[in-house]
Amino acid sequence: MFIVENYGLAVLFCIITMLCWGSWANTQKLVQREWRFELFYWDYVWGILLLALIGAFTMGSMGESGRPFLADLSQAEGGNIRSALIGGIVFNLANILLTAAIAGAGMAVAFPVGIGLALVIGVLINYLMLSKGDPVLLFLGVGLVTVAIVLNAVAYGKHSGSTGKKSVGKWIIVSVIAGILMSTFYPFVAAGMDLENFVSPAAGKMTPYTAFVVFAVGIVVSNLLFNTILMRRPLEGKPIHYGEYVKGRFSIHLVGILGGCIWGLGNLFNLIAAGKAGPAISYGLGQGATLVAALWGVLIWKEFKGGSKSVNMLVAAMFVLFVVGLGLVIAAGG
Repeated sequence: MFIVENYGLAVLFCIITMLCWGSWANTQKLVQREWRFELFYWDYVWGILLLALIGAFTMGSMGESGRPFLADLSQAEGGNIRSALIGGIVFNLANILLTAAIAGAGMAVAFPVGIGLALVIGVLINYLMLSKGDPVLLFLGVGLVTVAIVLNAVAYGKHSGSTGKKSVGKWIIVSVIAGILMSTFYPFVAAGMDLENFVSPAAGKMTPYTAFVVFAVGIVVSNLLFNTILMRRPLEGKPIHYGEYVKGRFSIHLVGILGGCIWGLGNLFNLIAAGKAGPAISYGLGQGATLVAALWGVLIWKEFKGGSKSVNMLVAAMFVLFVVGLGLVIAAGG
């Protein structure tokens, strides 16, 4: 299987993760005027599973290092498989709430609050699991990101109040819940892998490629419960039925699948990089997607259009703090 051999390549893979995780929500934004997020989300999870399988049968089965996907899956212990499955379930609950917040409040709000919070908590959890990297730089970077999250929430509150938007508090709360849940999924997946040795993984442990496939299965299976509940009791709007999903145009379904593949590519590269960079730095850099998504929301989707001078200053300060914070996270692993 393909293995990252140096820290520089690991950082590059994490940057690709950042771009993918920060950009997939654009696919939801593209269709949200005619396609509810609950319907979009079905195609999104299929896209994640599709990308996981493609990665497993290509990069995960090539070369002489490590174990090829099918051989690795057959020897994996039940506890490690269960851990990755739980990771998928936890992630799916977090991500479906995040997608709801994106639909309700926009990318420039849901990501900085939800994923920013996930970055802060997740880095702490992953560092405790495997202490890799300079703790001073790492936690200083996380601290700056925390301040950036607060500034973004304040900016959204001010902007929403000036434009007469309702449900400001609701979407911030949904984003916070999503962020707390999102921060806990990665350790479950990492626990099923041998992070110290991808070349010759310990017996019973999984390679990143196998863990991702199991993780994706957990997402798809749990979606039958989570998304069905949201369709019947939506956070906003009227209940919807499966018949509406079946009637959707093929092109709309493809957009959702593309969104899942984009996120899945980022996740695959992140797991591959974790062996060299360590889970805390790998996860922390990946969740720098917050900055990418906020840029999409502000510059492309104009989610703070018409904001006052104070709102624009808060948004600008948020970007600066995110950039410096992420720079410190990168330096922590060097």
